[in-house]
Amino acid sequence: MAPPRLHRGVLLAVALTALNLRTAVTGFSVLTGQAGDELHFGPVVAGAIGTIVTACFAVAAFAAPPLARRLGLERTAALAVTATTAGILLRAVAWSPTVLIVATVIAFAGVGAANVILIPIVKQHFPQRLHAVSTMYMVLLQVGQLAAPLLALPLAHAYGWRVAAGGWALVTAVAAVLWFVTVPRSSAPTPTPALIDWRTPLVLGLIGLMAMTTLHVYTLVTWFPAMLEDAGLSTTGSALLLSWFAGLGLIAAFVVPPLTTRLRNPYPIVVVCAALMAAGYLGMFAAPAAGAFVWATAFGLGVSTFPLCLTLIGARSADAASASRLSGLVQGVGYGIGCVGPLALGAIHQVTGGWNTTYGLLAVTLLITLAAGWAACRPVRLQRAS
Repeated sequence: MAPPRLHRGVLLAVALTALNLRTAVTGFSVLTGQAGDELHFGPVVAGAIGTIVTACFAVAAFAAPPLARRLGLERTAALAVTATTAGILLRAVAWSPTVLIVATVIAFAGVGAANVILIPIVKQHFPQRLHAVSTMYMVLLQVGQLAAPLLALPLAHAYGWRVAAGGWALVTAVAAVLWFVTVPRSSAPTPTPALIDWRTPLVLGLIGLMAMTTLHVYTLVTWFPAMLEDAGLSTTGSALLLSWFAGLGLIAAFVVPPLTTRLRNPYPIVVVCAALMAAGYLGMFAAPAAGAFVWATAFGLGVSTFPLCLTLIGARSADAASASRLSGLVQGVGYGIGCVGPLALGAIHQVTGGWNTTYGLLAVTLLITLAAGWAACRPVRLQRAS
């Protein structure tokens, strides 16, 4: 058993890492206009950046489990957070759209690996407090997602968008140091688990649910401020509503994980989320400005399928090694499918000159959410490949 001091160090490292899993996304989306004006890029590049984020999540999700088996979970986390820090700093000093894109790749390759690695780390170090620590890191993820756009605009107005974009590197640097401190005493190669049968309804359902959740979350994170500004809201008002959308994830982080573990079949959560998302898209189609707060609320609560997915990954896995492999598979394929959203829907907006087609397409994909959720939520255990 690891000493209590080590567990406290790992817990703090988990907390700081979780806090920064989304700050570089939501904190930059409200700065895209200023960065675009200075670096001379438009909606297509902005959409490409949103797609790159989720594509990096997908690739890193596949790469992280074998890396962890070779280097150990903590050392992999240390490398991931170091890459995130380097990418955030490079983005803050970017002198061209190309450098900005390269920086985005570096930063979110690290974030994507951390997405996957935190689940088995929590399962390994805190097996007796799995739900409490899982809830903690999901809450901190949402806190960072909420705080980033709220802080970004005042910092940008006072010091410029580069300082606002790069400030979070201070926190990720501390997290990286903490991970490296834990490595010599705790890091060891992770046992290789038996292969997972990805063709089972449970795994396919988790993949589909993660994919649709990713599609909706990152399309909204990338384009929701622009949608609201096109409807007549100010830049500040749009940023506040994006923060409200992100902040509602705090409710989900507190409520969804324990509710998921208590319910024999948590499918009703999926149904409620899909209904809220449908109401949001219908509202944006009919009255985007007048009901903006209501639609942001519906979206913020509707994407609660994200903590549901993460909770099911941990709950359906037998051990840390299996959780790592299942997490990598579900997030890798899920983010890979979901990454088409920001770029494709941004391109559709540019062609059509409006957002109504986008709202309709996103609403249709909720049918996939319902079908995938049915399979993912059934009370069955993870099966191994024969």
